[in-house]
Amino acid sequence: MVCCREKVIVKVDSEDVGREASAQPVRCVLHADMDAFFASVEQRDHPEYQGRPLVVGGDGPRGVVAAASYEAREFGIRSAMPSFEAKRLCRDLIFLRGDMAKYSQESRRIFSVFSEFSPLVEALSLDEAFLDLTGTERLLGPPAEVGARLRKRVWEETHLVVSVGIAPVKLVAKIASAAAKPDGLIEVLPGEVRDFLAPLPVRRLWGVGPVADKRLRDRGFSQIGDLASAEPERLRSLLGDWGVDLARLARGEDVRGVENESRAISYSEENTFRENVSDHALLESTVLTHAEAVARRLRREAVRGRTVVLKWRGSRRIREGPRGYPLHTRQTTLPQATDDGAVIARAARLLLAEVGPTDAVRLIGVGVSGLEDETSEQLSLFVDPELSGREAPEERAALNRALDEITSRFGSTAVVRASQGQAERAGLSQQVKRGEGSEEDL
Repeated sequence: MVCCREKVIVKVDSEDVGREASAQPVRCVLHADMDAFFASVEQRDHPEYQGRPLVVGGDGPRGVVAAASYEAREFGIRSAMPSFEAKRLCRDLIFLRGDMAKYSQESRRIFSVFSEFSPLVEALSLDEAFLDLTGTERLLGPPAEVGARLRKRVWEETHLVVSVGIAPVKLVAKIASAAAKPDGLIEVLPGEVRDFLAPLPVRRLWGVGPVADKRLRDRGFSQIGDLASAEPERLRSLLGDWGVDLARLARGEDVRGVENESRAISYSEENTFRENVSDHALLESTVLTHAEAVARRLRREAVRGRTVVLKWRGSRRIREGPRGYPLHTRQTTLPQATDDGAVIARAARLLLAEVGPTDAVRLIGVGVSGLEDETSEQLSLFVDPELSGREAPEERAALNRALDEITSRFGSTAVVRASQGQAERAGLSQQVKRGEGSEEDL
């Protein structure tokens, strides 16, 4: 099982006939994905839950399943399923709200193991990542052996199980790790990529959601192999350039490599309420909570933002499905980039009052974009009227540093503003949040 091979090229010169060997290693990508991560952590820590159907996630009427043990999956329970439906499918289901601080700590231990095998690790979520093994065979050994050692090291470090997929293409490596679950490893060699992809449904391709899946199947493309073998002009006439791009992906022609953590373009916090909320005071306090959380993350990343975004979902469903409640956004641009929660909250609250929702909402969030490095700060000709007469900018910065230190040591609820509310989530997220502290309430 060799993924990285050498190609020898013979070059002939008219004056000097010689042989020159040029090694061009084939890209080799490993995708590691923890098995039922949140649920597995709970079963490890609570022996009484082992072998029993267990779900981690929000247990309210709008809660969703964040992770389901394999015993729960036998009842048809899956992640992202509404919690009420999961309870209906299994009477004896154990339902846990979960502990994001604990899961985040485990994630850091897992990624520390990943970094032992490659300097290039691309995190996709708290429990999965791509690792670049290109050109490492001489040092580390055949990729399949590397994958086996990685799985063993994760178990030794955490007593948790990880499944692994190995391929020359990121898409294929990710599909292979899913096929290897639970507790397995699959390697797809370069010459096997098209045969591996061909019988799979087109929805397995990146960028193909439910709507696109139906659109493709209506045009006769139900399997990935149908796209891979189609004439480019036919695809272009039916689907435009998007169809041609999908066909390349279907053939395994994906040039994207593994990338270390890239620069964020925005930071945001949001929550779905257990019940619809029309109380303006509660919305304001929740906005403040989100603004402070976003500001802490900005400061940890040493960046500031100039654009503040308010977003919400109304309580009126306009269509069936998970996107039946439309998302609304409003934004405003500040005269000066900021990492101050009070400034972000003030802008978001103005948006809430002036152009915000007029009916009850089920979700509300605050975001910041238009990012600048902390060192690129310019002196402002204007003074924020909300803060003038109270604290000078340097005093605000000192206060924020002190609050960050307290939060880092004791958690985000240790010190809060008097008008700050509790932004309780309906469920848990496996998203990797830039600038998130180790003790944050995710």
